[in-house]
Amino acid sequence: MAGSIRDFKNLDVWQVAREMYKVARTLPDFEKFALGTQIRRAASSVTANIAEGFGRFSYQENAQFCRQARGSLFELRDHLTTCTDQDYIDVKESQRLDTMAQRVAQLLNGYLRSTLALKAVAAS
Repeated sequence: MAGSIRDFKNLDVWQVAREMYKVARTLPDFEKFALGTQIRRAASSVTANIAEGFGRFSYQENAQFCRQARGSLFELRDHLTTCTDQDYIDVKESQRLDTMAQRVAQLLNGYLRSTLALKAVAAS
């Protein structure tokens, strides 16, 4: 892994992704089970896949877990769109969360690129 990064908890992408989980708390009580569970699962899947990939011995495995985290992130964005469509969160909050999700995607893409670059260096 990158020089000073010794734990997945130090990764910016992991830290920012954790914030996405909190939206499930704001849902109306009748949605906290159904949609709230989906949001919590998708959000925790993002961070869990980042953590699991970080713990793998091969760069290729880490890259695969990054790709899975990316898929869960886009699932989460879809759930957040549903929350907006149903007026569970207002448009301003929805935009804030979507901007945050897009930032996570950018960070994840950068982390994936650096992982693959390290793989190339290790192979040479």
